[in-house]
This record gives sequence, structure tokens and C-alpha cells, in this order.
Amino acid sequence: ISLDGKSDGMQGDSSDVLRIVISLVYSVVCALGLVGNLLVLYLMKSKQGWRKSSINLFVTSLAVTDFQFVLTLPFWAVENALDFNWLFGKAMCKIVSYVTAMNMYASVFFLTAMSVARYRSVASALKNQRRGDPLGGCCSAKWLCALIWLSAILASLPQAIFSTTATVFDDVLCLVKFPEGRGSNAQFWLGLYQTQKVLLGFVLPLAIISLCYLLLVRFISDKHVGSTCSGPSTKRRSKVTKSVSIVVLSFFLCWLPNQALTTWGILIKLNVVRFSAEYFLSQVYLFPISVCLAHSNSCLNPILYCLMRREFRKALKSLLWRITSPSLTTMLGSPGCAPTAQQHSQQGASISPAPLCLCGREEEWSCFLAAVWHHK
Repeated sequence: ISLDGKSDGMQGDSSDVLRIVISLVYSVVCALGLVGNLLVLYLMKSKQGWRKSSINLFVTSLAVTDFQFVLTLPFWAVENALDFNWLFGKAMCKIVSYVTAMNMYASVFFLTAMSVARYRSVASALKNQRRGDPLGGCCSAKWLCALIWLSAILASLPQAIFSTTATVFDDVLCLVKFPEGRGSNAQFWLGLYQTQKVLLGFVLPLAIISLCYLLLVRFISDKHVGSTCSGPSTKRRSKVTKSVSIVVLSFFLCWLPNQALTTWGILIKLNVVRFSAEYFLSQVYLFPISVCLAHSNSCLNPILYCLMRREFRKALKSLLWRITSPSLTTMLGSPGCAPTAQQHSQQGASISPAPLCLCGREEEWSCFLAAVWHHK
């Protein structure tokens, strides 16, 4: 069974309720992911000076990655609802599988780059008391982004080459199928490819990120260095570090169950452990849930960033205010909440009073908003 929730040679027979629930979750994740990542892209684009920060460039790239990833979820939702029966043809099987794998790699690579950049930024601030781009300039960050995309494209090429449709028990499945031949063991090559996925997409990034944060904790806990560093810039870096840490932690918590079950399957394909009833049941019932949890990470990143970083919250509030203000202005322009000419004449020409509403009890909320709008 591959990372994308597809069966390799056996049909998923999970209950109808489980399949429908997973399909509904995919639909919700897709909707939230599309809105959330588009919102992050808009906020990053409208933010002043966003190009000058490598972290912001990585955040933008991560949002693009997650946006592309959630575009594949409707296909997997339909596949799950139909008990892994693929309706979209061989070409779409290759395209959707490739885009899913490529963006999985790109997502974890960008999270790793964000962690390294955050470590270098904080370590530089603690050591040298100076501010600056942690990767030596936006040009370096752009080159690194290009390298990350190239690495993701190359790492997922087997998915594009060997993804195909196959008929199993009268159902058409979309799966990764290595060619069978004389002296060629398809299960061995599939296990080897999935080993690459686990190592490049989980274990190696986890090791790099863990090392970065262990070194970061060492720097922060150093009394000599920590006693000399204080002020708004250090506090801001600490908040950004916290937000990056939570985003990275959410990624690995979401993907850990899937990677663990995939590793179990690899050991069986490589004949290290035997196929068992427990493994079969885990693939039937737990594996689809683990894939759903892993895919849900694509809508968590924008939510976490908008909640954790103050500048994102401020930009989001400003955007929501601009969206709602036209309708608010229209509402306040209604005759029921307009000041009378007599009230204006009583106050005098030199005074600009708050609007006094001639409205009943049912319009008290509109009157309150009118006063707030006036004093803004």
C-alpha cells in the first residue's frame, strides 16, 4: 500500500461508514486548505517587505505547495468513497499521484529549510547582536527554493513513471506498479521506493530539524549569551521561532502514523517480517485514517500561521475589515440610523457629533455600529 492511500494488489474493504467519513474529511480539508493557503498567499504578497525575509519566502513557497496538494484531494475523496475504484483514467492517475508525491516532498523540504533558517537567525542574533537575513540574502533563499523544487521533482519521478491503473477483482485501481520480469522483483523495488519516501520525506528532515532545535535550545539556555540578549528584536525572533516550531511539530504529528504503517509495509515487502492478519487489518482500517490525517496537515499550516504570528493576525483583521466595511457603510447609510437636521442645528456648526439614531429597539445593534464607525 502506497503513501497516497492506494492498494498495491489488494482491494480496500473498509466499512462504508469509514470510507464516507474519510471522503467528507477530504472535502472539508480541501475547502479549508484552498481558502487558508490563498489567504496566506494574499497576506504575504500584500505585506510590506516580504521579499526581504527568507522565512517569509519559505512561508509563501509552503503555501503554494499546500495549495497544489489540496487540489488533488477531490480525486482521493472520490476514490475512497468508491472503495479505491479509480474513475479518472490512467493519465490522471499518473498526474494526481505525481503532484501528490512532489508536494509532499516539497512541503517537508520547505519546513526543514524554515527550521534551519530560524536556527541561523536566532543563533546569529544571540552571538553577534545584529540583525540580518539568516541565509545571507533573499537571492540565496530564492536559489534554495529553486533547489528544493528541483529536488522534489526528481524525488517523485518514480511516482510519475510507475503509477498506473490496474484491474483487481473487477475494480480499476490507481497504484504504483513496478514491472515484473525475469530476475525482477516488483515488490522489492516497491519496498525500495517506499524506503526512499520514508527516508527523504520523514527521517532525514526529522533529524535535521531536531538537530537545529537542539542547538537552538543550547544557545538560548546559555546563561552568558542569554544574559546579553534582550529587547524587542529578540522577543520577536522568539515568537517567530515558536510559530515555526508549532508548524513543524504539526507536520510530524500528522505524518508519523502514516510513515509508521508505511515502514511496516516496507519490512514485509523486503521479507524482513511476515505478512500477518494484524498488518492486513491495519492497512484496511488504520491506513486510510493515517492518510487522511497526513493530508489534513495541508490546511493546518495556514491556520497555525495566522493564529501564531501577530503580524498575520493584524493583516487578517485588516483584510476582514476592508471586506466588511462596504456592507457596514451601506447599512449605516440607511434612513433609520441617520442624524436629524434638528439635532445638527442644536449641536452647532462647529461640532461634529456622533450619529444619533432614530431607530427602535430592534435596530440598537445598527445604532451601536454607527457610533463605533463614526468614532473610528
